[in-house]
Amino acid sequence: MTRVAFQGISGAYSEEAILQFFGPEVESIPCRTLADIFFTVESGDADYGMLPIENAVAGSVARSYELLMEHDLRIYAEVILRVRHTLLAPPDTKLEDLRRVRSHPQALAQCQRYLSRHGLEPESAFDTAGSARELAANPEPGVAVIASALAAELYGLEILDRDIEDFPFNYTRFFILSMDDPPRAQRNKTSLVFTSPHRPGALYECLGEFARRRINLTKIESRPRLNRPWQYIFYLDFEGHCQDPECEAAIMGLLRRSSFVKLLGSYPAATTPVPENEVWR
Repeated sequence: MTRVAFQGISGAYSEEAILQFFGPEVESIPCRTLADIFFTVESGDADYGMLPIENAVAGSVARSYELLMEHDLRIYAEVILRVRHTLLAPPDTKLEDLRRVRSHPQALAQCQRYLSRHGLEPESAFDTAGSARELAANPEPGVAVIASALAAELYGLEILDRDIEDFPFNYTRFFILSMDDPPRAQRNKTSLVFTSPHRPGALYECLGEFARRRINLTKIESRPRLNRPWQYIFYLDFEGHCQDPECEAAIMGLLRRSSFVKLLGSYPAATTPVPENEVWR
């Protein structure tokens, strides 16, 4: 059976991403931290890791990018999960009886309009699934949690309301990590990290290697270099495989113009599902 490590406990959205990609015949391995995902795969205790990399509403997960720099695991695939927040409470609880809602700060932020409209006070917790498990074990009058439908099923909570997120385009993108490279797919994407010399036009010249070959960049983001104050590294995603002739030429050109390049992987590109008949709430 395929073993996949993820951060959190059973019922986390990362576990939903695992089930979406691998199907029900998979063993999910909970990890305490994002770093533990890497250690678990590197030690052979898991075949893959499911790493959250960015959310369409809340932005990038900074720690994930740092860990990709620190470790040498390869990106095996990407997964785009439509995050559907549900309002959960112990059995026989009514929506009108609620006063407080507990969850991870990002989940609370993504449901801010809903909470305000219902006059519910948000309370921060360590994670979504953990909030559900804790409330199921220790019910509190007037308290609900925001978590996944999977968490409701696992911990015996009732779903009082579904799809309570403020925006229907609430997607989280994950990287599947592996010790090995994936086989080439029909549609591929490549991720890498690079630094540019500290002089005028250096970043422009680096990106020009892709522009003149008409390679489409899908993301670029700068992050501070942890060992050099006020210097930055750039994370770059682009369409294509590193072994495609034009992509290979662009990477070679980038190597000549930059001071550091690390290839994170070429992997099958995921398609973002388009919500149907959904409106902002």
